Amino acid sequence: MRALVSRVCGPPETLELAELPEPTAGSGQICVAVEACGINYPDVLMIEDRYQFKIERPFAPGIEICGRVSSVGQGVEGFSEGMRVVAQLKAGGLAEKALVDPGRAIPVPDGVSSELAASMLLTYGTSYHALRDRAALQPGETLLVLGAGGGVGLAAVELGKRMGARVVAAVSSEAKAEKARAAGADDVIVYATTDVDQRVLAAQFKTACPEGADVVYDPVGGAYAEPAFRAIKWEGRYLVIGFAAGIPNLPLNLPLLKGAQVVGVFWGAAVERDPAAMMASMTEVIKWVSEGTLSPLQPTVYPLEDAGKAIAALAERQAIGKLVVSIRGTA
Repeated sequence: MRALVSRVCGPPETLELAELPEPTAGSGQICVAVEACGINYPDVLMIEDRYQFKIERPFAPGIEICGRVSSVGQGVEGFSEGMRVVAQLKAGGLAEKALVDPGRAIPVPDGVSSELAASMLLTYGTSYHALRDRAALQPGETLLVLGAGGGVGLAAVELGKRMGARVVAAVSSEAKAEKARAAGADDVIVYATTDVDQRVLAAQFKTACPEGADVVYDPVGGAYAEPAFRAIKWEGRYLVIGFAAGIPNLPLNLPLLKGAQVVGVFWGAAVERDPAAMMASMTEVIKWVSEGTLSPLQPTVYPLEDAGKAIAALAERQAIGKLVVSIRGTA
């Protein structure tokens, strides 16, 4: 089968299109003929050996897929050949077939395209877990979303609006601002990406959130974290999602002065600890999409041959919304 393979540690340019042995479902597994694979920041970290764990090479990156079940292993119930599913993997999604833990797979209604389904699991899973489970976001509260032009950021904007919040989206370009507005943002901030002046940033955030943000959603970190925290309301919740701009050094006197919480959000670990609960929440989100009550922006789609370019675009913070690779393997 075709796969985009990491043989050596390095940037996306080191990935190569290769032939790998075709897998077959073993006991307690399903095998999925992959139709689409979402691209996520862990893919960037994984191929550069900077992720939480390392995978034996050669391996195909890609941790969220949508496709059709091609074989069902012994002891697996609830899945059958030909069923469409979306699933989370540890790696292996950028290939024509992938082995899947049934506990990490969700059936997908026919009305939701494979490309859209493959764009949702990590972004909406992370954002729904963050806003509902970790922040307990309430109707009428103000939500400040950093990196609101990216996949998880746009998901947070849309889910925040659905949960009744006033949403302020912070982005790095006018093109991303347009996407954030389309996702429902009430106000948009365009911040600098070079020569970042934290005082200017803090003023932008405070102007957009004059009474303070009840919840800050931060997948960016770096120089943006402290100014955003300074805009938080008394007893606000600061959600640590990721570090696209680097790991920040947040002065710990700020949580004290604000009576605020710094709350870690790690969707992958939450799935490991309670897969049934996390998959149930995503089943709910996918149902909203199939019903039309949630309308995610369509992802940008690349062919498998250009998947390295998709990973590079994410690494360089050039992506607007979610990036997906179309594979269309055969069952």
